[in-house]
This record gives sequence, structure tokens and C-alpha cells, in this order.
Amino acid sequence: MRRQIGFHGFLAFVFSALAAVLPCHASGPVLVMSYNVENWLAMDRKAHGRVQPAVPKPESERNAVADVIAAHRPDILGVMEMGQRSDLDDLITRLKARGLEYPAIEWHEGADPTRHVALLSRFPFVACNSQDHIPFDVNGRPEAVERGILDVTVEPAPGYRLRLVGLHLKSRLADMDADEGALRAKEAWCVRQYLDTIFARDPKVKLLVFGDLNDTRNDYPIKEILGPWQSPASLRDIPLRDANGEYWTEYWAAADVYSRIDYFLASRALRRDIDGSRSGIDHSPHWNDASDHRAIFVTVTPQ
Repeated sequence: MRRQIGFHGFLAFVFSALAAVLPCHASGPVLVMSYNVENWLAMDRKAHGRVQPAVPKPESERNAVADVIAAHRPDILGVMEMGQRSDLDDLITRLKARGLEYPAIEWHEGADPTRHVALLSRFPFVACNSQDHIPFDVNGRPEAVERGILDVTVEPAPGYRLRLVGLHLKSRLADMDADEGALRAKEAWCVRQYLDTIFARDPKVKLLVFGDLNDTRNDYPIKEILGPWQSPASLRDIPLRDANGEYWTEYWAAADVYSRIDYFLASRALRRDIDGSRSGIDHSPHWNDASDHRAIFVTVTPQ
């Protein structure tokens, strides 16, 4: 007669199986990469001289993205502007062909059904708290944080927990129904409220916020997410440069503007663990064959 192990027994079996196949701890510093991969999805694109519907991201661009990532070999990879789960699986396959495997995957569904934030990790998750539906209103009109808030915790070294919050705020493209700046400001306010709940539970949390925030450092949304300078719940912007000493992370062709809109923001407790000499902005010669953004990366040394 077959014995019924029950739900909790099943969970114990799953976690023990995962422990057998997932690397438990890093042997040294941990490299975290954040990368807006620019519309890795099927959408209207110009091809053969005319706009065609539901065209995937070109093969050459997808390979270029995978090459950029493989050049840095991140332990943890956060991506923005990923289409459907099948699109993420495509990236995973390409990375595996380049010798990179990420057994832990957080596929995050926000209010936007088209573009998603996702995270791949060499280390298993010890907690997952991603927020899918975060409502707010603008002038009485109901809205929601488009890509939600990705939130996972990993343990790359024994007793060392790193909490990762991934964001992709409202784009700078004009919105027909509401002011895009007002939407982004409200999203930032919602993010800060969520961060405050994290710090209220654990003031010494080692927290790393990453992603495409679609604003420059002097704009309200960035200041709101960083929090008051003297507050224990404040974050610090991690300064990053490329090999030429330049700071920009995105080229917006329509406006002919280079901007720094991709960030890593660290809690006070995490800042001392960041190795600035091994953190920066990708400077691949053909970065724009992959995306209109450049990948950013930061090295964390568990201690």
C-alpha cells in the first residue's frame, strides 16, 4: 500500500532535492548584475521596410545580450523588459550554452502583462516576497505599479542573507491616460512605503535594490526611494563607472540623450560589504547591438 506523505512531507522532499542540486554557498565574492534587455518580447517592429506585428527580438540582439552577460558571469542576474516566461526560458538556454546555469528563478508578474522583471540566481532562495498588485490612484484614477516589486532573499554564505528588490518604474514615454512623471512618482512612493516595512521588521537588513528607475538622481522618484539621508531606513546610491570613467547607462535615441537611469541602492548594513573596485558598468564594444541600456554590476563580499 502506498504511503501518503502529505503536503508538508512533500515540501520537505522538494527542498531536500533542491539542496542536493543547487550550490549552497559562494566560495568568495558575489557578483550581482542588473540589465534592461530592451524588449525581449514579440512586438511591432520595422522589418523589410515596413512595420510588422508580433515580431520577436532579433536573433542577433538576443545573442548580443547573452554575450554581455557571459562576459561578466554574474552569480545573480536581474533582468527588465522580459516578455513572457518562454522569453526568459530562451535567455536561460542561451546562457547555459555559454556555461552559465541559474537553478533558482523568480518569474514576477506585475500589472503590466507585456514587460516583466525576473531574477536568476546560482543560490537557492530562502524567502520570496514579490509583490504583484500594488494599487494607487492619480487624480482619482485607479492605477497600479506596472511591474510590481520583485523581492527575494538568498544566502550566499552561511548565515549571510542578501535581500534583493528589483524594480522597473514607468517608462519616460508619454502616457495617453496620465502624466508619465506623475505615475512614476506614485510608483516610487509605493516602493518607499514597502521598503519602510522591510526596515521596520529588520533595521539591519542587507538590502540591495536594483533596476531601471527611469529617472536621474536629482529627480523626485530617486530621492523618494532613497529615503531621508539621516534615516536608518535610507538607502545609498552605489556610484558606478565604466572603463572610461563614464556614468551613463542608457541611450535614448528618440531624444538623442545619454542618461544614468539604472541603479544599485544599498542599505547601510550592506554598504561595507560592497567592493567598489569590482563594480561598474559594462563597456562591451557592441553594447548597443544588445540593448539601449548597458548592464550594471556590483560585487558583494559576504562578511
